[in-house]
Amino acid sequence: MSLFQTIKEDFANVKKNDPALHSNIELFFNYPGLWALVFYRISHSLYSRGFKSIARFISAINLFFTMIDIHPAATIGKRVFIDHGTGVVIGETAIIGDDVLIYQQVTLGGVSTNQGKRHPTVEDGVVIGAGAKVLGNITIGANSKVGANSVVIKDVPPNSTAVGIPARIVKRGFDKTPLSHNKIPDVNKEIFEYLIKRIETLEDSMPEDRKKYIKDRDSKLDKLYDNFIHSMD
Repeated sequence: MSLFQTIKEDFANVKKNDPALHSNIELFFNYPGLWALVFYRISHSLYSRGFKSIARFISAINLFFTMIDIHPAATIGKRVFIDHGTGVVIGETAIIGDDVLIYQQVTLGGVSTNQGKRHPTVEDGVVIGAGAKVLGNITIGANSKVGANSVVIKDVPPNSTAVGIPARIVKRGFDKTPLSHNKIPDVNKEIFEYLIKRIETLEDSMPEDRKKYIKDRDSKLDKLYDNFIHSMD
């Protein structure tokens, strides 16, 4: 596919995926992510042909106008949509597959100053929520989702969800709808619920004389907690 055809497909992809678009004129003034991709496509083409200084200059113009920093050496596939876009950073050795959706403030960054592959690989169909940081030479598997503000530092298997700091991998309850990045589990809540149920099980298994002792301790802890809460009034 030629450079022009790829850019044309980028425009068509926005029309297809953003219900907030009501006229073609909006494409020119309200979609920095689209124009960041246009600047990138041009600079990447030049960079691949050895015109690295010119490519970097175009990349700097891109950053100035769109507030999106994409290194011209990065590899970005077809139909990638950078929604809102402000603050997105895509490093030099990052690889992004087809049909990927990236929201504002996302970083695909490196954790090493060594030469070679040091940025993430994002496979086809991935959704990366706003503010997420994907760091290092790791792979986000196809059709996976990264929750908003998550920090991912290890591989994510295909068809999974990564949430939290550092991100935990969750497969249960996976929703494949492209815009369903809000439908992610509350991992911390589930852990606390598990611990509470586990404690209840242990308390029920104790002898009756020990249960009275536990209740007395619980009462003292409740008073301490209550005093602490009221001390902040």
